[in-house]
Amino acid sequence: MMNGGNMDFLSKAAVGFGTPCYIFDTDVFADRVRKVRQAFGEKVGLCYSIKANPFLTASLPEEIGYIEVCSPGELSVCESVGADMSRIIFSGVNKTFGDTERAFTDGAAIFTAESSRHLSLINSVAEKHGSTADVILRLSHGNQFGIDEQELCELIADRDSYKNLRFIGLHYFTGTQKSKPKVIANELTRLDELLCRLKEDYGFLPSHIEYGTGLAVEYFKDFTDDTDLSLLGETAEHIRAFAEKYPLTVEMGRFFAAPCGYYLTGVNDIKTTNGVSYVICDGGINHLNYYGQNMAMKVPPIAKLGSQEGETADYCLCGSLCTGADILVRKVTLPKLAVDDTLVFSKCGAYSVCEGLSVFLSRSLPAVCAYSRSGGLVQLRGHAETYPLNCGGADK
Repeated sequence: MMNGGNMDFLSKAAVGFGTPCYIFDTDVFADRVRKVRQAFGEKVGLCYSIKANPFLTASLPEEIGYIEVCSPGELSVCESVGADMSRIIFSGVNKTFGDTERAFTDGAAIFTAESSRHLSLINSVAEKHGSTADVILRLSHGNQFGIDEQELCELIADRDSYKNLRFIGLHYFTGTQKSKPKVIANELTRLDELLCRLKEDYGFLPSHIEYGTGLAVEYFKDFTDDTDLSLLGETAEHIRAFAEKYPLTVEMGRFFAAPCGYYLTGVNDIKTTNGVSYVICDGGINHLNYYGQNMAMKVPPIAKLGSQEGETADYCLCGSLCTGADILVRKVTLPKLAVDDTLVFSKCGAYSVCEGLSVFLSRSLPAVCAYSRSGGLVQLRGHAETYPLNCGGADK
């Protein structure tokens, strides 16, 4: 995952911005997007779900046609970085009139409806502004997200009663980290069967189908891109076949973003207890999260910055939180460590930056940087204190 060039800019980030720190390589991000485009073909639209990593929103490659936004805060991110609001798909399971109206006046392209109430809200907003809105209905997979298939059919049948809405298609996403192409093939078959029924029974012809593949990223068994890209290739035939029949846009977050991220954390202390060498880092589980990690027993891609030569030793890598749960990895073999060394975790471009227990123990948030060959290192956020969020009257 890391060659000498990577080590160079990571070392500069550690010195220039301090630890803990995230670095997102936007060249790697763009390369992963291009590989998806090549695999799926030009007929398939691509949508980036910014919940995976909002810091990449300002660096979207041209292949990304849509931006999925799932909250008012994510809408604010897009506004703040000057994103093209006409590419927004405004999703989310909890919508209010206020944030729906804001997305509408911002010029969002499409609204996802996850209930009949959502349809009424979006219709009311469009009516208030004397206009119409494009909506896609989210098909449920049997949980709190989306609409039951029978109810969805009834809403399609009654679509003309929503005078300010254009029903343009469906949205389907069942979950993340799918490692078997057959699962995706079966989901696309279900979609196909439903769309055939909607056409036959209600004359409904979609102009937009949004499908979240939930393609898996391999974090523990393979630190290269080989496993990910093999899965992409095996899935591509099913995606391409579906796109021959329907106007398909594939939505992804993790698969696009994961390979571009690095997390730097400094070694603050090393001690041995009952024969185990514990490393206390200035980061921790409040900053770093790998999907599928189990009680810190699995080893994600980790390296020591600097020389890799000399003796090695086994370590238990721990964070700074006062809880026995703050263990990053229970046992990993690394070049012999010393206080003030820096460790780098890679393949963490998705979710870690916004999914951790960020305000626990009032620890500071890590700095965030972007890197590209053309632009070099750019700080996007400095270390941010969280204690004001944890004390009453902090806003007075």
